[in-house]
Amino acid sequence: MTDPRVPVLLYDGECGLCNGVVRFLIRRDPGGRLHFATLQGDAAQDFLRSQGLPLDDFDSLVFAPDWGDRRRGAHLLRTAGALACFAELQGPWRAVSWLRIVPAFVRDPVYRLVARTRYALFGSYRPSPLPDPAWNRRFLDR
Repeated sequence: MTDPRVPVLLYDGECGLCNGVVRFLIRRDPGGRLHFATLQGDAAQDFLRSQGLPLDDFDSLVFAPDWGDRRRGAHLLRTAGALACFAELQGPWRAVSWLRIVPAFVRDPVYRLVARTRYALFGSYRPSPLPDPAWNRRFLDR
């Protein structure tokens, strides 16, 4: 039986680190399970609005395990969302999701520190073509 869910990661489209992570995930998801949308784009803004989340806070990624499920609370933030993305991958990278055993109160302060300093450390994203044009279909707002 196939899983009809469409997992979507919402990320800061202007962040160099965030865009690097998205490319990392795409390369490790050859089956094309994960989809992506920038937090600044229309698709993500509509989702954030439906969830009662801030429309201008780009310091946290948002993971929607099922894009079609718009019930309030049908999303994961920060490390919970990042680790859920890894759970969607096949192969050895899926093991990263096991870090969920570490409590969020330990994981999330590290996430917040990286989020606050990511532009200083990794810079802004400079748009460039995706290495594989087929990847474009995995982005909701392209």
